[in-house]
Amino acid sequence: MSPAPDRILPGILLMIGFTVTAPVMDSFAKLASAEIPVAQIAAARFAVQAAILIPLAALLGALVRPTLREAGLHLLRAILILAATTAFFAALRVMPLADAIAVFFVEPFILTLLGAVLLGETVGWRRVLACIVGFVGALLVIRPSFAAFGAVALLPLMTAFFFACYMVTTRQVARHTHPVALQAWTALGACVLVLPLLVIFEGSGVAPLDPVMPQGVFWLWLAGVGLAATVAHLFLSAALRRAPTAVIAPLQYLEIVAAAVLGLLIFDDLPDAQALAGIAIIMASGLYVFLRERDLNRPPPPAP
Repeated sequence: MSPAPDRILPGILLMIGFTVTAPVMDSFAKLASAEIPVAQIAAARFAVQAAILIPLAALLGALVRPTLREAGLHLLRAILILAATTAFFAALRVMPLADAIAVFFVEPFILTLLGAVLLGETVGWRRVLACIVGFVGALLVIRPSFAAFGAVALLPLMTAFFFACYMVTTRQVARHTHPVALQAWTALGACVLVLPLLVIFEGSGVAPLDPVMPQGVFWLWLAGVGLAATVAHLFLSAALRRAPTAVIAPLQYLEIVAAAVLGLLIFDDLPDAQALAGIAIIMASGLYVFLRERDLNRPPPPAP
């Protein structure tokens, strides 16, 4: 049975909330990266999320002790999302916000191909072609950034790959775990992984891992990263519970628009003509993949 229209509309509004809030998190991370190491920003993101969601999950009665298999999957998800987050925050130090997010949006294409390789899902030639076209669009965005910033412009591609693997892993555990508890366990696992690294590398001089004492407004930027990330993922989880993925997934591309607006207002960054062309190609290819999945009566790849 299809969800009622009065549930689909709130789902759409919640998804729009996600597309606006997620770039806010990235903006806070970019602001913080001026003085704070990347690993420390990632640690703040997951520490705040764990501090909010673990009590919330307990209050909802959803914080059930996981089985050994589920605990392993939670840890694997934590490794993957920590790698994706760290790579993306590192890219944001130098890349324009909209460019980095646009390159990341090759993730649905990687997820489609991983579904075929790892889950045995059927992927026809039309969707394979759409994925190839989407990657070409990503290259149009990457090329000027690569010329300006070097190999760091490839980091959003790494983020897309790690996040696609994270989504494949999530499919194995999401059916049996409350979404708030799922995010809580992931945040806790990421903290268990990254906080010891900050202790080990303190004073080492290894820039991405050597923590510093935040000063002044940088405390606000770090708190903003964690708070915005938590709110964004609560929006996403709530949207997915109210509306079909096929309805809300195409809305994720509004995140690029929000990122472009925030990048212009906060950092005075605006994608050039070549990057805009690449962004348009990525969006068109991604929308085709979603529509094709819907026509085949299969759930499209979940929104990042």
